[in-house]
Amino acid sequence: MSSKENCWEFKKCERQPGGSKTDQLGVCPAATDKESDAMNSGKNAGRYCWRIAGTLCDGEVRGTWASKQAFCATCDFFKKVEREEGVEFKS
Repeated sequence: MSSKENCWEFKKCERQPGGSKTDQLGVCPAATDKESDAMNSGKNAGRYCWRIAGTLCDGEVRGTWASKQAFCATCDFFKKVEREEGVEFKS
């Protein structure tokens, strides 16, 4: 597996399985979405979180890609993944 950071590591949200905030906020769907495993070199949807409904962004649970697209495009993690993946980036 890649050593590139996943969103829960970068954002320190603690919503990954076993994270300290899962009792309060639940497990993040990006951390468990196996259909997106390895997308942008991440674990599950850890580097594709913008496409997953129900992710926690800036303290708020966000909806679908269509409803959060503009927000995610300004996210520091989204920009980091885009830069790291280069021409292989999958938005």
